[in-house]
Amino acid sequence: MTSSVSERDAAAEREREGPRRRRGRVRPATIWSRGFALILVINLVISIAQYIALAIVPLYASDLGASALVIGVVAGIFAVTALGVRPFVGPATFRFRHSRLLAVTALLILAAFVCYSFADSIAVLVVGRLLHGMGMGLLAPVALMLASNALPSSRMASGIGVFSLGQAVAMAAGPALGIWLIGVLDYRGTFLISGGFIVLALLLSFAVSSPPAQETGPLRITWRRIVAPEALPAAIVMFFLAGAYSAVNSFIVIYAKGAGVADIGFFFTVYAATLLISRPVAGRVADRFGLLSVVVPGMLLFAASFVLIANARTLAEFVLAGVLSAFGYGVCQPAIQSLALLSVSKERRGVAGSTTYMGVDLAYLVMPVVAGWIVSMAHTEDRSGTDAYSVMFVWMLIPIAVALLVYIAVSLRSRSSARKETP
Repeated sequence: MTSSVSERDAAAEREREGPRRRRGRVRPATIWSRGFALILVINLVISIAQYIALAIVPLYASDLGASALVIGVVAGIFAVTALGVRPFVGPATFRFRHSRLLAVTALLILAAFVCYSFADSIAVLVVGRLLHGMGMGLLAPVALMLASNALPSSRMASGIGVFSLGQAVAMAAGPALGIWLIGVLDYRGTFLISGGFIVLALLLSFAVSSPPAQETGPLRITWRRIVAPEALPAAIVMFFLAGAYSAVNSFIVIYAKGAGVADIGFFFTVYAATLLISRPVAGRVADRFGLLSVVVPGMLLFAASFVLIANARTLAEFVLAGVLSAFGYGVCQPAIQSLALLSVSKERRGVAGSTTYMGVDLAYLVMPVVAGWIVSMAHTEDRSGTDAYSVMFVWMLIPIAVALLVYIAVSLRSRSSARKETP
């Protein structure tokens, strides 16, 4: 991957501002603008509704009589449509005004919540999940593109780090809010109130300003509009990192239960709370010293969290692993997204964002299956189920190591290309 105009501009901007910043004569560009604040709030509001759904849809499916296997299918089937719409996101960003794409996204997710609220069977619930997946497939890259376009290039890492905090807050508050609402109301009332969050986001989307569409006429779908080759290294890195984290998401509850640890949900709460500290700090460091200064230590901390998880037998050890993971994966994720966004021109950031999310989607489809297979192979007469999970978490160090090697190779190649291009 060669250094792009945006990436070189960001580096040059840091270089120009550096000495003056140290002398206190120039304040760094601010990330805060009306456009960035608006998309931050919209993303937060939608994310809270989505984490409410994430917590209560499986419970609702269970109350409708679904087996454990069917509950798993209902919970995960949204990834099918999310991945299915990804190829169309990039071309759509050229053909349609970005603010209207955001409004369409909110409408799709609102339709999903209406479907949930009136679902009286698993089939209707599945229809809702498929609609939800379509909205999710659009939301992530479109919101990321709108946020990045509202940020100065020199503060991209900080801005994306702050933007991604919306998900951290939603992750910490959404499930608890959903479970509390079920106790106060019922499933239908909870889904309708969540739909109200989406209505609020839809109304706010009309206040988002974005340039007119770059093209008119039919939607033009080409390979370069589906995948940004410049962002592929970032997508590959995200595939391995997200794949390792998906093993935590999928199996840590079962693993902790087998180890006799109660209240493992605290792991995710601490993880989300730590993100509120780690991401802003990491973003400032990355903007000042470059992404390499954040990503490499982040990956090493992420690897350390797996060593800790593999040996954890108490809640305190799991919680410590959650903190390390937040300073590891939680820091690397927005930094790698920044790398992808800076690798292309401003007009192609939607394609770059969609490309990195394809890596994440594929990871969440493939890696839990691989991790489950490792557990099955490791579980023998001489090794308990809990120990088999420990073995699996150790094996998850391999994708993290691959991600680290790919990132270092990409960084070295990018620096070499930049030196050759410098007159």
